[in-house]
Amino acid sequence: MESRSQFLAGDLALDFLNTRPRVRGEIIDLLQTDNDVLVWMEKAGLPRSKKRFNGVSLSLLRVARLLRENIRSLVEKRKAGLRGDPSLLNRILGHAKSYPQLVWKTTSVPTVERIRQADPPEGLLAPIAEAAAALLAIADFHLVKRCEDPACALWFYDQTRSHRRRWCSVLLCGNRHKVAAFRKRRHGQEA
Repeated sequence: MESRSQFLAGDLALDFLNTRPRVRGEIIDLLQTDNDVLVWMEKAGLPRSKKRFNGVSLSLLRVARLLRENIRSLVEKRKAGLRGDPSLLNRILGHAKSYPQLVWKTTSVPTVERIRQADPPEGLLAPIAEAAAALLAIADFHLVKRCEDPACALWFYDQTRSHRRRWCSVLLCGNRHKVAAFRKRRHGQEA
């Protein structure tokens, strides 16, 4: 399954949570294979490993799903003002092996890229764990919100100036809400 993830959340960890959206009332999982995880990570702009993923006994998909659900639990607990268990997140963070490298292509301005060494799946997923740890420790959780559309399961980080964002996407859930409100008003006028 090609990753159909939409990067709407304004935060990498929340975008990762959003790989389990609700579609027509059903929660679906966009991560079905190791390759789906790799494609999502590439679309998210995460640094590539210099070593190829070598298919060790724990599959990348299994670890990615465990990490995603651990992040979901931690975000929900943090949002509710409760303490969560970061042991799985910390285990994955412990596998983060990376270093900066100067990349200078032709005569353009050089850039610094982070090179990741990722033998086990945990090492490959470390950038997502790092983003989740930063979100949980640094973010203003008044601005971490779940979409107000009851048919939606997506999260986002409200970076609008007024901090009044209500929908994962104005084009998706916001528009659906506007159409429903219009129909309700119109139906009320006809009665």
